[in-house]
Amino acid sequence: AVTLANAPTLDRLLRECPNTRLKAHGDAVGLPTDDDMGNSEVGHNALGCGQIYSQGAKLVNESIESGKMYQSEAWKELVDNCKANNSTLHFIGLLSDGNVHSNIKHLFKMLTEAKNEGIKKARVHILLDGRDVPATSAPIYIEQLESFLKELNADGAFDGKIASGGGRMKVTMDRYQADWPMVELGWKTHVKGEGRQFASAVETYRKENDGIIDQDLPAFVIAENGEPVGKIVDKDSVILFNFRGDRAIELSMAFDDDDFTAFDRGAKPDVCFAGMLQYDGDLKLPARFLVNPPEITNTLTEVLVAAGLNEYAVSETQKYGHVTYFWNGNKSDKFSEELETYKEIPSDNVSFDQRPWMKSAEITDDLIEVIKSKKYDFIRCNYPNGDMVGHTGSLDSTIIGVEAVDLGLSRLIKVCDEYGVTLVVTADHGNADEMLEKNKKGEVQVRTAHSLNPVPFIIYDKEVKYTIKDDTKYAPGVPTKYGLANVAPTIVKMLGLTAPDCWQESMI
Repeated sequence: AVTLANAPTLDRLLRECPNTRLKAHGDAVGLPTDDDMGNSEVGHNALGCGQIYSQGAKLVNESIESGKMYQSEAWKELVDNCKANNSTLHFIGLLSDGNVHSNIKHLFKMLTEAKNEGIKKARVHILLDGRDVPATSAPIYIEQLESFLKELNADGAFDGKIASGGGRMKVTMDRYQADWPMVELGWKTHVKGEGRQFASAVETYRKENDGIIDQDLPAFVIAENGEPVGKIVDKDSVILFNFRGDRAIELSMAFDDDDFTAFDRGAKPDVCFAGMLQYDGDLKLPARFLVNPPEITNTLTEVLVAAGLNEYAVSETQKYGHVTYFWNGNKSDKFSEELETYKEIPSDNVSFDQRPWMKSAEITDDLIEVIKSKKYDFIRCNYPNGDMVGHTGSLDSTIIGVEAVDLGLSRLIKVCDEYGVTLVVTADHGNADEMLEKNKKGEVQVRTAHSLNPVPFIIYDKEVKYTIKDDTKYAPGVPTKYGLANVAPTIVKMLGLTAPDCWQESMI
């Protein structure tokens, strides 16, 4: 969609300005291997701190492989609760190996450990992906899970079953409190066992909805003789096994917050609940978590605040948390109330293929006014279009989304020229750049996941000529020298400040 779009501004910037490509996936953002696509959370962490921390799957992998996770107070409490009450251990999470929100291998290892430690009964509530993995791959992961549970159940000492589920964009996994009814539906499905019943996870809606992709499948409940097999009740233990925070926070709130008001939970079961990670360290959410998050220090914001520089951050709801919380090293509070200003522009609550321009115009309007105020030394924003519209799989809509961002940049450049502002253009990962893929049969299908491609990094300044050092002009198959963590050191050098010793190098 990027190359197909009419994007004269981006084309001109790439043709005329200093630019290179940045690695935005795999080890460049702290993930285990270069098979792991980047995502907005780890991308903004790296952009905002100038360093590479073990993240997500890698962080959890290290904790599981070392056995450290099973020594955590949270794990012990979950297991002890089930054993003391002869109750059920529930797992809720995204069922795939996409390594963006979760990994099915983590689920398998926790189920095995639970059985080894004397848990008798487990239920799994599966959220279907089709976004970080091929669009209709859910049956593969369901078959893997059912085969694994069959092995665990074989000796009669363990009872493990799939209990409920649904597509990730229809149930449970909302983010930034944009669609609470989606979370409420998840609560009714997983906790209450309410909803349309099926005998097994493979017998759900797909047969009735030819062509529907996994992320859009409606919620379902697995039942035997008309009774849900896995309602969550008093004295049960519950693990939300997603490691990425944005789409885990709201369900965590529903389980953890005593004064919760976003929807009527009904009779809330008295359970022991934990997340794979603590999804918000400042809100202490959830209270129990299995793996400690990376302790990110020496962020770009800390350097700018120490220098007394004013900062401004803006995006619409879909990426507001990324230019604030994730950018500042997973910190909700500001480092300085005086020097940091945040602006959230509410996103439309519609499928983004229906409104692919999203809030690009409003974001641009806001940025122009902020530049004209002459108050801020460093301004950051995120245009979500390429990512959020790209995730829908609609090529035509994503082209429009790219064009909307290009139009916003064309407006910004004029104001940057007038007010002597340097404009830096980059991305946290790819998505709109790769809209089709081949499945294992060689058939072409819609791609809704992030790409593994490097992202552009462009410097535009009407007055100052910057040179990107040691640059090998990017070409397919040619390794790129720099990654997202090289952006913060470059910004600091532009501002004439000294970067912390622990940072990556500047690109200029």
